[in-house]
Amino acid sequence: MGILEGRVVAVTGAGRGIGRELALLCAREGASVIVNDHGVSANGEGNDQGPASEVVNEIAKAGGTAHANLASVTDPAGATSIVEDAVEKFGRIDAVINNAGFLRDRIWHKMSLEDWRAVVDVHLNGAFNVSKAATPYFREQGSGSFIHFTSTSGLIGNLGQANYSAAKMAIVGLSQSIALDMQRFGVRSNCIAPFAWSRMIATIPSDNPDEQKRLERMQAMSADKIAPLVAFLASDLAKDVTNQIFAVRKNEIFLFSKPRPIRAMHRSDGWTAQSIADEFIPAVRSDFASMIRSPELFSWDPV
Repeated sequence: MGILEGRVVAVTGAGRGIGRELALLCAREGASVIVNDHGVSANGEGNDQGPASEVVNEIAKAGGTAHANLASVTDPAGATSIVEDAVEKFGRIDAVINNAGFLRDRIWHKMSLEDWRAVVDVHLNGAFNVSKAATPYFREQGSGSFIHFTSTSGLIGNLGQANYSAAKMAIVGLSQSIALDMQRFGVRSNCIAPFAWSRMIATIPSDNPDEQKRLERMQAMSADKIAPLVAFLASDLAKDVTNQIFAVRKNEIFLFSKPRPIRAMHRSDGWTAQSIADEFIPAVRSDFASMIRSPELFSWDPV
């Protein structure tokens, strides 16, 4: 008996990369899986029906149960069809894994409105659309797990990813509010920031030695390392785990902190711009966040 025996899980962006590994492990753990993939390229173009069907066939050959859904998560009706397929094919929905996404990296001064909208639409609006569609079922049955994929590009920062970073940080806020709002109904919501080689990572420019070394390090991080945490969060083993941010980096699992006040100063007669400059900033400057990128914070090689 797997930890997801009798459960129904929907995985978006499950035709390749991380999503594929999530779908395969959830199926091995006993879940019936909706394999959603719109079949777009790494930058969000096209519509290839093959990847989702291939994963379904792979699951079936291993003795599992799965169904392909080709809808785009950016379309509210398409997102609803993912959940409806789960209920119609397998009778229920127990976990939603919001993994779908793509990159359109541009340095800030060259980023177009289309670059911004396309990335925010698939990552943030896609997570909203699928989560919203599953919510009535979760609420009625008094259980359910939302697992959203964030990124250290949002949590920490990275170059050339204002669209992606903004969407991924916003997903943390979305997950937090869902967790608080849905706790009374027994519904959980958590985030994972994955470190793994994927088509998206392969699109990142590597025009200097530091970036090339970073990408070489990422190639050693296989996508299957992310799947066990997802299976855990989708299962009853995680019934008391909600409103958290995790990361997986090869054989390392991290729990992230959330923004909380770290210093405060009171002035009985209030503040002026000058007194802020003269008193408050000198007092707290030692605690300022540094201008650091995700690759610089996670600078050691994983094993």
